[in-house]
Amino acid sequence: MILQFVGADHQVTGSAHYLECNGKRFLIDYGMEQGNIAYESKGLPCNEADIDFVILTHAHVDHSGMLPLLYAKGFRGSIFATVATVDLCAIMLRDCAHIQTQEAEWKARKKKRTDSSDEDINPIYTMADADGAIKYLVPIKYNELVKVAEGVEIRFTDIGHLLGSASVEVFLSEDGVHRKMVFSGDIGNKDQPLIKDPEYTDEADYVVMESTYGDRLHEKSESNPVEDLAKIIQETLDRGGNLVIPSFAVGRTQELLYFIRQIKEKEMVKYHDFPVYMDSPLAVDATEIFQKNIYDCFDEEAMAIVKSGINPLTFPGLCLAITSEESKAINFDEEPKVIISASGMCEAGRIRHHLKHNLWRPECTILFVGYQAQGTLGRALLEGVDEVKLFGEPISVRAEIMQLPGMSGHADRDGLVEWLGNFKKKPEKVFMVHGDDMSCEALAEYVNREMKIPAYAPFSGTVFDIITGEIKYEAEPEKKKKKITAVSDAFARLLAAGQRLLSVIHKNQGHANKDLAKFTSQIISLADKWDPDADPIIEKPRKGKRKK
Repeated sequence: MILQFVGADHQVTGSAHYLECNGKRFLIDYGMEQGNIAYESKGLPCNEADIDFVILTHAHVDHSGMLPLLYAKGFRGSIFATVATVDLCAIMLRDCAHIQTQEAEWKARKKKRTDSSDEDINPIYTMADADGAIKYLVPIKYNELVKVAEGVEIRFTDIGHLLGSASVEVFLSEDGVHRKMVFSGDIGNKDQPLIKDPEYTDEADYVVMESTYGDRLHEKSESNPVEDLAKIIQETLDRGGNLVIPSFAVGRTQELLYFIRQIKEKEMVKYHDFPVYMDSPLAVDATEIFQKNIYDCFDEEAMAIVKSGINPLTFPGLCLAITSEESKAINFDEEPKVIISASGMCEAGRIRHHLKHNLWRPECTILFVGYQAQGTLGRALLEGVDEVKLFGEPISVRAEIMQLPGMSGHADRDGLVEWLGNFKKKPEKVFMVHGDDMSCEALAEYVNREMKIPAYAPFSGTVFDIITGEIKYEAEPEKKKKKITAVSDAFARLLAAGQRLLSVIHKNQGHANKDLAKFTSQIISLADKWDPDADPIIEKPRKGKRKK
């Protein structure tokens, strides 16, 4: 029996863990890496076609997004997941394939303009690959013990992070030796709307747990998010503006619908018939899946609403925009409104069109309801930029920029510790994954010191012997060494390019003044673009902007 750490080790995305037991090879999650990657995954220790099955904790693409690639490379085994996760993956993997195809087409068009080589640019995987992977999804109910292979049984426990999210208990038997491992998946924040709080597990020999917020606590709001949201809606409508909310299509959008239904029902905004546009086909599909899984996944408060005969995710004035024509029409309607659209960090999708039409209007509000990663347009807006570029056009930022606190789907440090502390018998070892350097190391150190449980933060490639409880191979963080070499090589090329530029400049001596002036302007423009103190999105710092 072995466990090998593959992905999301000392970083937050790309979750993947490889196990062997009784000659079977299988994975816990196979997610896509997103954003800035500090350490490159060493990859699977075998061919994709040799993987016998996959166990999936939940549908977010940083846990599920590489399943179509697994299929494309020959995998034909079962993918075990909760009922709601199977439903969500059926739409999210197709959406992910659509994005991969769009990005590949964009890169191919750009390459034609800048590169004469014949090398093709292909997506990571295709829609056919996503459809193929979806066919192998196998739904399993919460708390049902299922034998998935000889010597391997699993059980899913609701972990309260997303509809259908689970921690997974894995019972392993080989040559008369029995071990139990628990993989936490993403541990949810308590008291989230709609879905249940995380459930606890009694015991395990070894635990692999996430550490996304392992070094910090969530900001607490003096009021509740429904009251905060109602106040922001009221103030925006009073000014005659639109409230634009960049939101993740699965999870966060449904929470917003739940809040707005309460606001309208209790008439917390005096214009209680205000229109609300949900402009995201994926969000529309995901909302239907939420409604389909009410009885298995909703918490007591949401279930009480359902039992009273009320749909908690709809209300008068809710408008669904499916087609691009319906989306475009929203901004030609002058009535003040609420617009909820993806993506949540403003990096792609229809939200960028809504920002283009509303950012320059001082009567409007842009409200962020989720984490904004460094380097994203959402983060730039929150940090107070004065101007942004959208579709190649500079847009002044005059709208009010705000953030709704207390809207995290992840447990903070105290929540993670509480989940681990509820094991009735202390695990022999705990491995911290799915967190950046600081968070995973800080949580491991805390668990070692305060809980007296041996805790480690492994790097990708580390191999653990499940029978002996010893680390067979401890991987080193080689990415930094590779990065230094790559940067050195790149800088050498840059110096060579600079020397060539000087040579070209000398050769142009004596040419017509107008040609030299044009050449000079192009060089200055290029230098301005690559000025280390400048940002390609941010034009100049913005002062005095109100934030919450």
